[in-house]
Amino acid sequence: MTNFRFVIQYDGRRYSGWQKQGNTANTIQGKVEQILARMTGHAVEIHGAGRTDAGVHARAQIASVKINTEKSAEEVKHYLNTYLPADIAVTACEMAPERFHARLNAKGKRYCYRVCDGGVPDVFTRNFVCAWDKPLNIEQMQRAAEYLIGTHDFRAFSSVNRRFKKSTVRTITALEITRHDQEIWFDIQGTGFLYNMVRILIGTLVEVGEGRREPKSMCDVLESLDRQQAGITMPPHGLVLEEVFY
Repeated sequence: MTNFRFVIQYDGRRYSGWQKQGNTANTIQGKVEQILARMTGHAVEIHGAGRTDAGVHARAQIASVKINTEKSAEEVKHYLNTYLPADIAVTACEMAPERFHARLNAKGKRYCYRVCDGGVPDVFTRNFVCAWDKPLNIEQMQRAAEYLIGTHDFRAFSSVNRRFKKSTVRTITALEITRHDQEIWFDIQGTGFLYNMVRILIGTLVEVGEGRREPKSMCDVLESLDRQQAGITMPPHGLVLEEVFY
């Protein structure tokens, strides 16, 4: 068995997320595994660095897989890109050390969420930007973001089940909010993220930007451990997994 490391891009709009599911074959993992199984003639299980939700995109999802093949890394990459749908692409493929695991070895991830609060979204990027009909105060959102940086229990900012027994403590190492013409970009980096955590964090910050919350209220939300105290879950299409760190 040879261990391969992939960098995968995808437009997640028409997929049910990265992770393979029993009730649908329409996932990124499922599509890649299907083609690798055809290539190798044996069952394949590929591991992604993160389980992006339905509708979320990735510029650089990292994945690893062990397969029996005599093909070179470049040949494996070419085979995948020949048969994958046009909205999924393997941008890099290389042989990896035997013990490399895309998820278990990951040290952190960086996401970007884009919001257009300044008129009509650009036609050519509208599928990757969330249109917002109210102007947002960047300075207030930046103040609120400062309370979220660091190590906290982010249970209130997630959609995990109440019976979820694992730790909901995570560390956000950077949260930058910047204006790009008529768009606002939320760049968030951390050691790991809970289910829906990024989209709920951004939704709560957007409510601050609208003037519906005070920046310091982030402390109260964190302490509550109650999802109902946080803001909305932003639509998935504005979110991109930009980078995974090892």
